[in-house]
Amino acid sequence: MFDKLEELVEKLDQIMKELSDPDVVNDQNRFRKLMKEQSDLTPIVEKYKEYKQAKQDEEESLMILDEESDEEMKELAKEELSNAKKTIEKCEQDLKILLLPKDANDDKNVVVEIRAGVGGEEAALFAGELYRMYQHFAEKKRWQTEIISIDDTGIGGIKDVNFLIKGKGAFSKLKYESGVHRVQRVPETESGGRIHTSAASVAIMPEAEEVDVEINDKDIRIDVMRASGNGGQCVNTTDSAVRLTHYPTGIVIYSQTEKSQIQNKAKAFALLRTKLYDLEIQKAHDAESEARRSQIGSGDRSEKVRTYNFPQSRVTDHRIKLTSYRLNEVLDGDLDEFIDALAAADQAAKLAKMEGENA
Repeated sequence: MFDKLEELVEKLDQIMKELSDPDVVNDQNRFRKLMKEQSDLTPIVEKYKEYKQAKQDEEESLMILDEESDEEMKELAKEELSNAKKTIEKCEQDLKILLLPKDANDDKNVVVEIRAGVGGEEAALFAGELYRMYQHFAEKKRWQTEIISIDDTGIGGIKDVNFLIKGKGAFSKLKYESGVHRVQRVPETESGGRIHTSAASVAIMPEAEEVDVEINDKDIRIDVMRASGNGGQCVNTTDSAVRLTHYPTGIVIYSQTEKSQIQNKAKAFALLRTKLYDLEIQKAHDAESEARRSQIGSGDRSEKVRTYNFPQSRVTDHRIKLTSYRLNEVLDGDLDEFIDALAAADQAAKLAKMEGENA
């Protein structure tokens, strides 16, 4: 680990030199890449410097204890030695975490896809609640949301929705939300008071940029048509809706949320890029099945991840066995308790795996 840290110190020094080069400053792509590397490396190097200083303090304290005869000085040295050892232990743990492989998509925006599952209208109402839950979570983080496509029931329910959340680190926060979410409650139409279970699936996908995915024109069919559904006066008046069909994968994207055909086409292509990029990620995960098992949840979209029980006001995450009795607050977007616990559990699993490999 320490050989790698010394290499990172040298690498950061080299990056700092390059960033002061006028030719690099004028090359915006190179400059941005170096700034990103600097941002990633600085916390690691700073923590390593703190570790080395603590090691130096430890050595000096041991030297004083070995050579000094004055009891007062010895007591001070013992205190210094104790503090240094605590700092060393904490720095070593922090450095292990900082050196864990980073997810290249963590800083990206996310596209969230929610689909109503089994349960009919009740499942659609629950999908609508999940959509609003993530909207509120984004608002609390001061992130922006933008609908890409939506198929609603007109009475508060949603059959399926794709929407973009723009914000620094959005994917790193929301990536554990993928999977099947269940709701248990008594529907308003249930006269016998029986609890029904419905479900909705959530997919969290990092937003793909054009450089991430190349789409061949011959693989795409573009259809334009009049928008339909709940859209107000502008619906059905112009051929503004766009449907993309991607032949190799069979993915179909429909976009009608904008009045302009050009805007709908841009949204449709952006969503198609994201879905194709997500397919690539899933294939890579499948090829590294052992690595996937070390993480919290398999990443499988069919995995049951969370249950929202209304009669008991209870939310349970099945992956980490965490239960909260704050159902209303969670549905209002207060998700930090679950997200932080999932991230910590994933980090602990990765650390244990890394330490097992190095043992």
